[in-house]
Amino acid sequence: MAKQIPTKETAESLAKKQREISVSEFFLKNRHLLGFDNPRKALLTTVKEAVDNALDACEEAGIVPEVSVDIVQTGDSRFKISVTDNGPGIVRSQIPKIFAKLLYGSKFHRLRMSRGQQGIGISAAGMYGQLTTGSSTGILSRTKSGRAAHSIHVQIDARKNKPTILKDEQVDWRPEFSPTRDDGTPGRTITSRHGTCVSIEMEASYVRGRLSVDEYLRQTAVVNPHLSLHYRVTLLAKGKAGPKEDAGSLEEEETNEKPWTTFQRVNKQLPSPPGEIKPHPHGVELGLLMQMLKDTSARTLRAALNHDFSRVSSNMALKICEAAGLNPKARPTRIAHRESEALFQAISQTKLMRPPTDCLSPIGEEQIVAGLKKEIAAAFYTAVTRSPTVYRGNPFQVEVGLAYARPGENADLGAEDPVRVMRFANRVPLLYMNGACAITKAVSGVKWRSYGLTQPRGSLPIGPMVVMIHMASVWVPFTSESKEAVAHYPEIIKETTFALQECGRRLSVYLRRRHREAEIERKQQYMTLYIPHLALGLKEILELSDRQEKAVVDNLHKLLERTHLEK
Repeated sequence: MAKQIPTKETAESLAKKQREISVSEFFLKNRHLLGFDNPRKALLTTVKEAVDNALDACEEAGIVPEVSVDIVQTGDSRFKISVTDNGPGIVRSQIPKIFAKLLYGSKFHRLRMSRGQQGIGISAAGMYGQLTTGSSTGILSRTKSGRAAHSIHVQIDARKNKPTILKDEQVDWRPEFSPTRDDGTPGRTITSRHGTCVSIEMEASYVRGRLSVDEYLRQTAVVNPHLSLHYRVTLLAKGKAGPKEDAGSLEEEETNEKPWTTFQRVNKQLPSPPGEIKPHPHGVELGLLMQMLKDTSARTLRAALNHDFSRVSSNMALKICEAAGLNPKARPTRIAHRESEALFQAISQTKLMRPPTDCLSPIGEEQIVAGLKKEIAAAFYTAVTRSPTVYRGNPFQVEVGLAYARPGENADLGAEDPVRVMRFANRVPLLYMNGACAITKAVSGVKWRSYGLTQPRGSLPIGPMVVMIHMASVWVPFTSESKEAVAHYPEIIKETTFALQECGRRLSVYLRRRHREAEIERKQQYMTLYIPHLALGLKEILELSDRQEKAVVDNLHKLLERTHLEK
Protein backbone atom coordinates (compact mmCIF):
# COMPACT_ATOMS: atom_id res chain seq x y z
CA MET A 1 0.00 0.00 0.00
CA ALA A 2 1.40 3.35 -1.02
CA LYS A 3 2.27 5.74 1.76
CA GLN A 4 -0.19 8.63 1.94
CA ILE A 5 1.50 11.97 1.51
CA PRO A 6 0.03 14.64 3.83
CA THR A 7 -1.38 17.65 2.03
CA LYS A 8 0.12 21.02 2.73
CA GLU A 9 -1.99 23.58 4.48
CA THR A 10 -2.87 26.92 2.92
CA ALA A 11 -3.84 30.18 4.54
CA GLU A 12 -7.47 29.51 3.58
CA SER A 13 -7.50 25.95 5.03
CA LEU A 14 -5.86 27.15 8.24
CA ALA A 15 -8.43 29.93 8.53
CA LYS A 16 -11.28 27.40 8.38
CA LYS A 17 -9.84 25.56 11.41
CA GLN A 18 -9.76 28.63 13.63
CA ARG A 19 -12.49 28.91 16.25
CA GLU A 20 -13.05 30.58 19.56
CA ILE A 21 -11.95 28.67 22.67
CA SER A 22 -14.26 29.14 25.63
CA VAL A 23 -12.79 29.50 29.10
CA SER A 24 -14.56 26.29 30.11
CA GLU A 25 -12.90 24.33 27.32
CA PHE A 26 -9.50 25.73 28.27
CA PHE A 27 -9.75 24.77 31.93
CA LEU A 28 -11.34 21.43 31.04
CA LYS A 29 -8.12 20.48 29.24
CA ASN A 30 -5.90 22.26 31.77
CA ARG A 31 -7.68 21.38 35.00
CA HIS A 32 -4.33 21.02 36.78
CA LEU A 33 -4.13 24.82 36.79
CA LEU A 34 -7.16 24.89 39.11
CA GLY A 35 -5.95 22.19 41.51
CA PHE A 36 -7.52 19.10 39.92
CA ASP A 37 -4.32 17.40 38.77
CA ASN A 38 -4.82 14.19 40.81
CA PRO A 39 -7.74 12.51 42.65
CA ARG A 40 -6.43 13.30 46.14
CA LYS A 41 -5.98 16.97 45.39
CA ALA A 42 -9.32 17.14 43.56
CA LEU A 43 -11.16 16.14 46.73
CA LEU A 44 -9.36 18.78 48.78
CA THR A 45 -9.89 21.52 46.17
CA THR A 46 -13.63 20.81 45.96
CA VAL A 47 -14.09 20.96 49.73
CA LYS A 48 -11.95 24.09 49.90
CA GLU A 49 -13.93 25.99 47.25
CA ALA A 50 -17.31 25.05 48.75
CA VAL A 51 -16.29 25.94 52.32
CA ASP A 52 -14.73 29.25 51.22
CA ASN A 53 -17.94 30.23 49.43
CA ALA A 54 -20.02 29.29 52.47
CA LEU A 55 -17.89 31.37 54.85
CA ASP A 56 -17.88 34.40 52.54
CA ALA A 57 -21.66 34.26 52.16
CA CYS A 58 -22.30 33.95 55.91
CA GLU A 59 -19.92 36.74 56.89
CA GLU A 60 -21.19 39.17 54.25
CA ALA A 61 -24.74 38.54 55.52
CA GLY A 62 -23.68 39.05 59.15
CA ILE A 63 -24.47 35.43 60.07
CA VAL A 64 -22.27 33.46 62.47
CA PRO A 65 -21.24 30.57 60.19
CA GLU A 66 -22.05 26.94 60.77
CA VAL A 67 -20.89 24.58 58.03
CA SER A 68 -21.02 20.83 57.50
CA VAL A 69 -18.81 18.76 55.19
CA ASP A 70 -20.07 15.26 54.42
CA ILE A 71 -17.90 13.01 52.23
CA VAL A 72 -19.41 9.67 51.22
CA GLN A 73 -17.58 7.05 49.18
CA THR A 74 -19.92 5.73 46.47
CA GLY A 75 -17.46 3.49 44.60
CA ASP A 76 -13.86 2.32 44.51
CA SER A 77 -12.64 5.75 43.39
CA ARG A 78 -15.83 7.82 43.57
CA PHE A 79 -16.91 10.18 46.31
CA LYS A 80 -19.89 12.44 46.84
CA ILE A 81 -19.06 15.72 48.60
CA SER A 82 -21.89 17.68 50.25
CA VAL A 83 -21.27 21.04 51.91
CA THR A 84 -24.12 22.74 53.79
CA ASP A 85 -24.16 26.20 55.37
CA ASN A 86 -26.58 28.41 57.28
CA GLY A 87 -25.95 31.41 55.03
CA PRO A 88 -28.42 33.76 53.34
CA GLY A 89 -29.10 31.37 50.46
CA ILE A 90 -28.93 32.15 46.73
CA VAL A 91 -31.57 33.73 44.50
CA ARG A 92 -33.01 31.12 42.13
CA SER A 93 -32.01 32.94 38.94
CA GLN A 94 -28.35 33.09 40.00
CA ILE A 95 -27.88 29.46 41.04
CA PRO A 96 -27.11 27.99 37.56
CA LYS A 97 -24.61 30.72 36.69
CA ILE A 98 -22.78 30.56 40.02
CA PHE A 99 -22.32 26.78 39.92
CA ALA A 100 -22.05 26.07 36.18
CA LYS A 101 -20.38 29.07 34.53
CA LEU A 102 -16.68 29.85 34.86
CA LEU A 103 -15.53 33.41 35.52
CA TYR A 104 -18.90 34.47 36.92
CA GLY A 105 -19.04 36.22 40.28
CA SER A 106 -19.35 39.46 42.19
CA LYS A 107 -15.88 39.69 43.79
CA PHE A 108 -13.46 40.04 40.87
CA HIS A 109 -13.90 43.78 40.23
CA ARG A 110 -14.21 44.99 43.80
CA LEU A 111 -11.21 45.88 45.95
CA ARG A 112 -11.96 44.39 49.35
CA MET A 113 -10.72 41.39 51.27
CA SER A 114 -12.58 38.14 50.50
CA ARG A 115 -11.78 34.45 50.19
CA GLY A 116 -13.13 33.89 46.69
CA GLN A 117 -12.14 36.26 43.93
CA GLN A 118 -12.03 34.78 40.45
CA GLY A 119 -15.46 33.18 40.02
CA ILE A 120 -13.88 29.89 38.98
CA GLY A 121 -13.54 27.54 41.96
CA ILE A 122 -16.91 25.91 42.64
CA SER A 123 -17.84 25.87 38.95
CA ALA A 124 -14.55 24.13 38.15
CA ALA A 125 -15.28 21.54 40.85
CA GLY A 126 -18.65 20.81 39.27
CA MET A 127 -17.02 20.61 35.84
CA TYR A 128 -14.45 18.11 37.15
CA GLY A 129 -17.23 15.99 38.65
CA GLN A 130 -19.10 16.11 35.36
CA LEU A 131 -15.96 15.12 33.45
CA THR A 132 -15.00 12.16 35.67
CA THR A 133 -18.44 10.73 36.57
CA GLY A 134 -20.89 12.35 34.15
CA SER A 135 -23.02 13.46 37.09
CA SER A 136 -24.53 16.88 37.64
CA THR A 137 -23.99 19.36 40.45
CA GLY A 138 -26.87 19.40 42.91
CA ILE A 139 -27.78 22.63 44.71
CA LEU A 140 -30.38 23.05 47.42
CA SER A 141 -30.87 26.64 48.54
CA ARG A 142 -33.41 28.71 50.44
CA THR A 143 -33.29 32.45 51.06
CA LYS A 144 -34.64 34.18 54.15
CA SER A 145 -37.61 35.53 52.23
CA GLY A 146 -38.25 32.36 50.22
CA ARG A 147 -41.25 30.19 51.03
CA ALA A 148 -39.60 27.02 49.76
CA ALA A 149 -36.15 25.80 48.86
CA HIS A 150 -35.00 25.40 45.27
CA SER A 151 -33.47 22.07 44.30
CA ILE A 152 -31.53 22.43 41.05
CA HIS A 153 -29.21 20.05 39.19
CA VAL A 154 -26.91 21.65 36.62
CA GLN A 155 -24.13 20.76 34.22
CA ILE A 156 -21.81 23.07 32.33
CA ASP A 157 -21.79 23.35 28.54
CA ALA A 158 -18.02 23.53 28.04
CA ARG A 159 -18.18 24.81 24.46
CA LYS A 160 -20.37 27.78 25.35
CA ASN A 161 -19.46 28.19 29.04
CA LYS A 162 -23.16 28.18 29.90
CA PRO A 163 -25.19 26.19 32.44
CA THR A 164 -27.56 23.42 31.46
CA ILE A 165 -30.39 22.84 33.93
CA LEU A 166 -31.33 19.17 34.28
CA LYS A 167 -33.70 19.44 37.23
CA ASP A 168 -35.49 22.34 38.85
CA GLU A 169 -38.10 21.94 41.58
CA GLN A 170 -39.26 23.45 44.85
CA VAL A 171 -38.85 21.34 47.97
CA ASP A 172 -38.94 21.74 51.73
CA TRP A 173 -35.71 22.98 53.32
CA ARG A 174 -34.12 20.65 55.84
CA PRO A 175 -30.65 20.15 57.30
CA GLU A 176 -28.55 17.72 55.31
CA PHE A 177 -26.68 16.28 58.30
CA SER A 178 -27.07 15.33 61.96
CA PRO A 179 -23.87 15.63 64.01
CA THR A 180 -23.80 13.59 67.21
CA ARG A 181 -24.14 15.31 70.54
CA ASP A 182 -21.46 15.25 73.24
CA ASP A 183 -23.12 12.19 74.85
CA GLY A 184 -22.81 10.25 71.59
CA THR A 185 -26.48 10.34 70.58
CA PRO A 186 -27.40 11.73 67.14
CA GLY A 187 -28.89 15.19 67.05
CA ARG A 188 -29.40 18.09 64.68
CA THR A 189 -27.17 21.13 65.05
CA ILE A 190 -28.28 23.52 62.31
CA THR A 191 -31.65 25.07 63.09
CA SER A 192 -31.47 27.76 60.40
CA ARG A 193 -34.36 27.83 57.96
CA HIS A 194 -32.17 29.14 55.16
CA GLY A 195 -28.84 28.32 53.59
CA THR A 196 -27.24 26.42 50.73
CA CYS A 197 -26.18 22.82 50.19
CA VAL A 198 -24.03 21.86 47.19
CA SER A 199 -23.37 18.21 46.28
CA ILE A 200 -20.81 17.01 43.72
CA GLU A 201 -19.89 13.42 42.85
CA MET A 202 -16.45 12.87 41.34
CA GLU A 203 -13.49 10.59 40.99
CA ALA A 204 -11.31 11.23 44.02
CA SER A 205 -9.08 9.68 46.65
CA TYR A 206 -9.28 10.13 50.40
CA VAL A 207 -5.97 9.94 52.27
CA ARG A 208 -5.14 11.23 55.72
CA GLY A 209 -2.05 13.34 56.38
CA ARG A 210 -0.63 16.84 56.09
CA LEU A 211 -2.14 17.40 52.60
CA SER A 212 -5.60 16.02 53.38
CA VAL A 213 -9.11 17.35 53.78
CA ASP A 214 -8.80 16.68 57.52
CA GLU A 215 -5.82 19.02 57.81
CA TYR A 216 -7.47 21.69 55.67
CA LEU A 217 -10.59 21.74 57.85
CA ARG A 218 -8.52 21.75 61.03
CA GLN A 219 -6.53 24.75 59.84
CA THR A 220 -9.74 26.46 58.73
CA ALA A 221 -11.04 26.07 62.28
CA VAL A 222 -7.82 27.59 63.66
CA VAL A 223 -7.94 30.71 61.50
CA ASN A 224 -11.73 31.16 61.81
CA PRO A 225 -12.42 30.90 65.56
CA HIS A 226 -16.01 32.09 65.01
CA LEU A 227 -16.81 29.04 62.82
CA SER A 228 -18.63 25.91 63.95
CA LEU A 229 -17.57 23.16 61.54
CA HIS A 230 -18.96 19.62 61.32
CA TYR A 231 -17.15 16.97 59.32
CA ARG A 232 -17.74 13.34 58.44
CA VAL A 233 -16.18 10.80 56.06
CA THR A 234 -18.03 7.58 55.24
CA LEU A 235 -15.79 5.00 53.55
CA LEU A 236 -16.83 1.72 51.98
CA ALA A 237 -15.65 -1.49 53.57
CA LYS A 238 -13.60 -3.61 51.20
CA GLY A 239 -15.79 -5.85 49.07
CA LYS A 240 -18.98 -3.96 50.00
CA ALA A 241 -21.33 -2.34 47.53
CA GLY A 242 -21.92 1.39 47.54
CA PRO A 243 -24.66 3.18 49.51
CA LYS A 244 -28.18 2.78 48.21
CA GLU A 245 -29.88 5.59 46.33
CA ASP A 246 -32.54 6.07 49.04
CA ALA A 247 -30.06 6.10 51.96
CA GLY A 248 -30.40 9.81 52.59
CA SER A 249 -33.74 10.11 54.34
CA LEU A 250 -33.98 12.23 57.45
CA GLU A 251 -35.02 9.27 59.61
CA GLU A 252 -31.93 7.31 58.57
CA GLU A 253 -29.71 10.34 59.20
CA GLU A 254 -31.10 10.65 62.72
CA THR A 255 -30.16 7.05 63.47
CA ASN A 256 -26.79 7.14 61.70
CA GLU A 257 -24.16 5.60 63.97
CA LYS A 258 -21.22 7.11 62.11
CA PRO A 259 -19.83 9.96 64.24
CA TRP A 260 -19.28 13.53 63.12
CA THR A 261 -16.14 15.45 64.02
CA THR A 262 -17.03 18.93 65.25
CA PHE A 263 -14.65 21.87 65.47
CA GLN A 264 -16.42 24.08 68.00
CA ARG A 265 -16.29 27.85 67.69
CA VAL A 266 -14.44 29.85 70.32
CA ASN A 267 -16.83 32.79 70.17
CA LYS A 268 -19.55 34.32 68.01
CA GLN A 269 -17.58 37.45 67.16
CA LEU A 270 -17.70 37.94 63.39
CA PRO A 271 -14.72 39.58 61.67
CA SER A 272 -15.16 43.30 61.09
CA PRO A 273 -16.73 43.71 57.63
CA PRO A 274 -14.17 45.09 55.16
CA GLY A 275 -15.09 48.11 53.06
CA GLU A 276 -14.58 48.52 49.34
CA ILE A 277 -11.97 50.93 48.01
CA LYS A 278 -11.16 52.41 44.63
CA PRO A 279 -7.92 51.58 42.78
CA HIS A 280 -4.84 53.42 43.95
CA PRO A 281 -2.99 55.29 41.16
CA HIS A 282 0.37 53.71 42.05
CA GLY A 283 -1.10 50.23 41.54
CA VAL A 284 -2.52 50.91 38.07
CA GLU A 285 -0.52 50.06 34.95
CA LEU A 286 -0.60 52.05 31.72
CA GLY A 287 -3.04 49.81 29.85
CA LEU A 288 -5.49 49.77 32.75
CA LEU A 289 -5.20 53.54 33.13
CA MET A 290 -6.10 54.03 29.48
CA GLN A 291 -9.10 51.70 29.83
CA MET A 292 -10.31 53.51 32.97
CA LEU A 293 -10.14 56.84 31.16
CA LYS A 294 -12.27 55.42 28.34
CA ASP A 295 -14.85 53.94 30.72
CA THR A 296 -15.13 56.86 33.15
CA SER A 297 -18.37 58.77 33.55
CA ALA A 298 -16.50 61.95 34.57
CA ARG A 299 -16.55 64.83 32.08
CA THR A 300 -13.07 66.17 32.78
CA LEU A 301 -9.66 64.60 33.32
CA ARG A 302 -9.35 66.26 36.72
CA ALA A 303 -12.71 64.88 37.86
CA ALA A 304 -11.83 61.39 36.57
CA LEU A 305 -8.63 61.28 38.62
CA ASN A 306 -10.49 62.56 41.67
CA HIS A 307 -13.53 60.28 41.48
CA ASP A 308 -12.15 57.02 40.04
CA PHE A 309 -9.03 56.68 42.23
CA SER A 310 -8.42 56.58 45.96
CA ARG A 311 -6.22 59.17 47.71
CA VAL A 312 -6.42 61.67 44.82
CA SER A 313 -7.94 64.94 45.95
CA SER A 314 -9.09 67.62 43.54
CA ASN A 315 -5.94 69.67 44.18
CA MET A 316 -3.71 66.61 43.74
CA ALA A 317 -5.49 65.76 40.48
CA LEU A 318 -4.75 69.29 39.26
CA LYS A 319 -1.04 68.90 40.12
CA ILE A 320 -0.88 65.59 38.23
CA CYS A 321 -2.46 67.17 35.14
CA GLU A 322 -0.03 70.09 35.26
CA ALA A 323 2.95 67.74 35.70
CA ALA A 324 1.81 65.75 32.66
CA GLY A 325 1.25 68.91 30.62
CA LEU A 326 -2.44 68.12 30.09
CA ASN A 327 -5.51 70.32 30.30
CA PRO A 328 -7.42 69.43 33.52
CA LYS A 329 -10.69 70.16 31.66
CA ALA A 330 -9.89 67.81 28.77
CA ARG A 331 -12.33 65.01 28.00
CA PRO A 332 -10.80 61.82 29.50
CA THR A 333 -12.25 59.66 26.70
CA ARG A 334 -10.25 61.65 24.14
CA ILE A 335 -6.84 61.35 25.79
CA ALA A 336 -4.38 59.99 23.21
CA HIS A 337 -1.86 57.21 23.80
CA ARG A 338 1.13 59.57 24.11
CA GLU A 339 -0.80 61.80 26.52
CA SER A 340 -1.74 58.73 28.58
CA GLU A 341 1.94 57.83 28.89
CA ALA A 342 2.73 61.34 30.12
CA LEU A 343 -0.12 61.08 32.62
CA PHE A 344 1.14 57.68 33.79
CA GLN A 345 4.64 59.05 34.33
CA ALA A 346 3.28 62.04 36.24
CA ILE A 347 1.26 59.77 38.53
CA SER A 348 4.28 57.55 39.28
CA GLN A 349 6.39 60.61 40.18
CA THR A 350 3.72 62.18 42.41
CA LYS A 351 3.84 61.42 46.11
CA LEU A 352 0.42 60.19 47.24
CA MET A 353 -1.01 58.91 50.49
CA ARG A 354 -1.17 55.14 50.87
CA PRO A 355 -4.54 53.56 50.03
CA PRO A 356 -7.09 53.23 52.86
CA THR A 357 -6.89 50.03 54.88
CA ASP A 358 -10.51 49.62 56.00
CA CYS A 359 -10.81 47.16 53.11
CA LEU A 360 -8.93 44.59 55.22
CA SER A 361 -10.26 42.43 58.03
CA PRO A 362 -7.36 40.95 60.01
CA ILE A 363 -7.91 38.10 62.46
CA GLY A 364 -6.33 39.94 65.39
CA GLU A 365 -3.74 38.78 67.90
CA GLU A 366 -6.27 37.69 70.52
CA GLN A 367 -8.29 35.62 68.05
CA ILE A 368 -5.15 34.02 66.59
CA VAL A 369 -4.06 32.84 70.03
CA ALA A 370 -7.58 31.58 70.76
CA GLY A 371 -7.63 29.60 67.52
CA LEU A 372 -4.22 28.07 68.17
CA LYS A 373 -5.13 27.10 71.74
CA LYS A 374 -8.31 25.45 70.49
CA GLU A 375 -6.59 23.05 68.09
CA ILE A 376 -2.89 22.84 69.07
CA ALA A 377 -1.62 21.70 72.47
CA ALA A 378 1.38 23.80 73.50
CA ALA A 379 2.93 25.60 76.46
CA PHE A 380 3.62 28.99 74.87
CA TYR A 381 1.47 31.04 72.49
CA THR A 382 2.00 34.46 70.98
CA ALA A 383 0.77 36.45 67.99
CA VAL A 384 1.71 39.63 66.12
CA THR A 385 -0.46 41.69 63.75
CA ARG A 386 1.57 44.11 61.65
CA SER A 387 0.25 47.48 60.53
CA PRO A 388 -1.14 47.52 56.98
CA THR A 389 1.23 48.35 54.13
CA VAL A 390 1.16 48.30 50.33
CA TYR A 391 2.49 46.34 47.35
CA ARG A 392 1.75 47.57 43.82
CA GLY A 393 -0.86 49.94 45.24
CA ASN A 394 -2.75 47.09 46.98
CA PRO A 395 -3.12 47.21 50.78
CA PHE A 396 -2.10 44.09 52.67
CA GLN A 397 -1.47 43.04 56.24
CA VAL A 398 0.60 40.23 57.72
CA GLU A 399 -0.20 38.36 60.93
CA VAL A 400 1.89 35.68 62.62
CA GLY A 401 0.98 33.26 65.39
CA LEU A 402 3.34 30.91 67.19
CA ALA A 403 2.76 27.87 69.41
CA TYR A 404 5.70 26.15 71.15
CA ALA A 405 5.25 22.82 72.96
CA ARG A 406 7.34 21.25 75.66
CA PRO A 407 9.03 17.95 74.72
CA GLY A 408 6.39 15.22 74.66
CA GLU A 409 3.50 17.66 75.15
CA ASN A 410 2.21 17.34 71.58
CA ALA A 411 2.70 14.02 69.78
CA ASP A 412 2.44 15.75 66.38
CA LEU A 413 5.36 18.09 67.14
CA GLY A 414 8.70 16.35 67.43
CA ALA A 415 11.70 18.06 69.00
CA GLU A 416 13.92 16.81 66.15
CA ASP A 417 11.51 17.66 63.33
CA PRO A 418 11.26 20.91 61.33
CA VAL A 419 8.68 23.32 62.69
CA ARG A 420 5.23 23.16 61.12
CA VAL A 421 4.38 26.15 58.95
CA MET A 422 0.67 26.92 58.48
CA ARG A 423 0.13 29.36 55.62
CA PHE A 424 -3.07 31.36 55.12
CA ALA A 425 -4.28 33.94 52.61
CA ASN A 426 -7.49 35.82 53.45
CA ARG A 427 -8.28 33.17 56.12
CA VAL A 428 -7.86 30.29 53.65
CA PRO A 429 -5.27 27.52 54.33
CA LEU A 430 -2.59 26.96 51.69
CA LEU A 431 -1.47 23.34 51.82
CA TYR A 432 0.32 22.71 48.53
CA MET A 433 3.37 24.31 46.86
CA ASN A 434 4.97 25.04 50.22
CA GLY A 435 8.46 25.50 48.78
CA ALA A 436 7.32 27.95 46.10
CA CYS A 437 5.61 30.34 48.54
CA ALA A 438 6.95 33.69 49.73
CA ILE A 439 5.72 32.84 53.24
CA THR A 440 7.96 29.77 53.46
CA LYS A 441 10.90 31.76 52.14
CA ALA A 442 10.38 34.36 54.86
CA VAL A 443 10.29 31.69 57.60
CA SER A 444 13.48 30.06 56.31
CA GLY A 445 15.18 33.45 55.99
CA VAL A 446 14.82 34.36 59.68
CA LYS A 447 17.87 33.55 61.85
CA TRP A 448 16.09 31.38 64.40
CA ARG A 449 19.34 30.48 66.15
CA SER A 450 19.28 33.96 67.65
CA TYR A 451 16.01 33.03 69.33
CA GLY A 452 17.12 29.70 70.79
CA LEU A 453 16.21 27.23 68.04
CA THR A 454 18.38 24.94 65.95
CA GLN A 455 18.34 25.77 62.23
CA PRO A 456 20.17 24.12 59.33
CA ARG A 457 21.50 26.65 56.83
CA GLY A 458 18.78 27.88 54.47
CA SER A 459 16.11 25.61 55.97
CA LEU A 460 13.26 25.71 58.44
CA PRO A 461 14.20 25.69 62.14
CA ILE A 462 14.02 22.50 64.22
CA GLY A 463 11.74 22.16 67.22
CA PRO A 464 8.25 21.33 68.58
CA MET A 465 6.66 24.49 67.20
CA VAL A 466 3.87 25.65 64.89
CA VAL A 467 4.21 28.92 62.98
CA MET A 468 1.02 30.37 61.55
CA ILE A 469 1.29 33.16 58.95
CA HIS A 470 -1.76 34.96 57.57
CA MET A 471 -1.75 37.45 54.72
CA ALA A 472 -4.83 39.65 54.33
CA SER A 473 -5.14 41.64 51.11
CA VAL A 474 -7.66 43.02 48.63
CA TRP A 475 -5.81 41.02 45.96
CA VAL A 476 -3.48 38.20 47.04
CA PRO A 477 -0.78 37.65 44.37
CA PHE A 478 -1.08 33.88 43.95
CA THR A 479 1.40 32.11 41.69
CA SER A 480 -1.37 30.22 39.85
CA GLU A 481 -5.14 29.97 39.43
CA SER A 482 -5.21 27.13 41.97
CA LYS A 483 -4.31 29.67 44.71
CA GLU A 484 -1.72 27.55 46.53
CA ALA A 485 1.29 29.84 46.99
CA VAL A 486 1.95 33.58 47.36
CA ALA A 487 4.26 35.26 44.85
CA HIS A 488 7.67 36.51 45.99
CA TYR A 489 7.03 40.24 46.31
CA PRO A 490 9.80 41.90 48.37
CA GLU A 491 7.26 43.91 50.36
CA ILE A 492 5.41 40.76 51.43
CA ILE A 493 8.58 38.91 52.44
CA LYS A 494 9.81 41.96 54.35
CA GLU A 495 6.59 42.38 56.38
CA THR A 496 6.42 38.65 57.10
CA THR A 497 10.03 38.64 58.26
CA PHE A 498 9.43 41.54 60.67
CA ALA A 499 6.40 39.79 62.20
CA LEU A 500 8.32 36.52 62.56
CA GLN A 501 11.24 38.30 64.23
CA GLU A 502 8.91 39.89 66.79
CA CYS A 503 7.43 36.47 67.62
CA GLY A 504 10.97 35.07 67.75
CA ARG A 505 12.01 37.64 70.35
CA ARG A 506 9.05 36.72 72.54
CA LEU A 507 9.86 33.04 72.13
CA SER A 508 13.46 33.73 73.10
CA VAL A 509 12.34 35.33 76.37
CA TYR A 510 10.18 32.30 77.13
CA LEU A 511 12.93 29.80 76.31
CA ARG A 512 15.51 31.63 78.44
CA ARG A 513 13.09 31.76 81.37
CA ARG A 514 12.32 28.06 80.95
CA HIS A 515 16.04 27.27 80.78
CA ARG A 516 16.64 29.18 84.03
CA GLU A 517 13.78 27.36 85.73
CA ALA A 518 15.11 24.02 84.51
CA GLU A 519 18.58 24.87 85.82
CA ILE A 520 17.19 25.85 89.21
CA GLU A 521 15.17 22.63 89.31
CA ARG A 522 18.27 20.60 88.47
CA LYS A 523 20.29 22.26 91.25
CA GLN A 524 17.46 21.78 93.71
CA GLN A 525 17.26 18.07 92.91
CA TYR A 526 21.03 17.83 93.27
CA MET A 527 20.97 19.51 96.67
CA THR A 528 17.99 17.41 97.77
CA LEU A 529 20.00 14.30 96.99
CA TYR A 530 22.81 15.32 99.38
CA ILE A 531 20.74 16.73 102.26
CA PRO A 532 20.65 13.36 104.14
CA HIS A 533 24.42 13.02 103.79
CA LEU A 534 24.91 16.56 105.10
CA ALA A 535 22.67 15.88 108.09
CA LEU A 536 24.57 12.67 108.85
CA GLY A 537 27.86 14.58 108.83
CA LEU A 538 26.45 17.23 111.18
CA LYS A 539 25.17 14.49 113.47
CA GLU A 540 28.65 12.99 113.78
CA ILE A 541 30.41 16.34 114.24
CA LEU A 542 27.90 17.85 116.67
CA GLU A 543 26.92 14.53 118.29
CA LEU A 544 23.21 15.04 117.50
CA SER A 545 20.42 12.61 118.35
CA ASP A 546 18.29 10.91 115.72
CA ARG A 547 15.44 13.33 116.43
CA GLN A 548 17.76 16.30 115.97
CA GLU A 549 19.12 14.78 112.75
CA LYS A 550 15.56 14.48 111.39
CA ALA A 551 14.84 18.09 112.38
CA VAL A 552 17.97 19.24 110.50
CA VAL A 553 16.82 17.37 107.36
CA ASP A 554 13.33 18.93 107.59
CA ASN A 555 14.73 22.42 108.10
CA LEU A 556 17.10 22.09 105.14
CA HIS A 557 14.23 20.91 102.90
CA LYS A 558 12.06 23.85 103.97
CA LEU A 559 14.91 26.30 103.39
CA LEU A 560 15.50 24.88 99.92
CA GLU A 561 11.80 25.12 98.99
CA ARG A 562 11.55 28.69 100.29
CA THR A 563 14.63 29.72 98.29
CA HIS A 564 13.14 28.11 95.15
CA LEU A 565 9.86 29.97 95.59
CA GLU A 566 11.62 33.31 96.05
CA LYS A 567 13.51 32.81 92.80
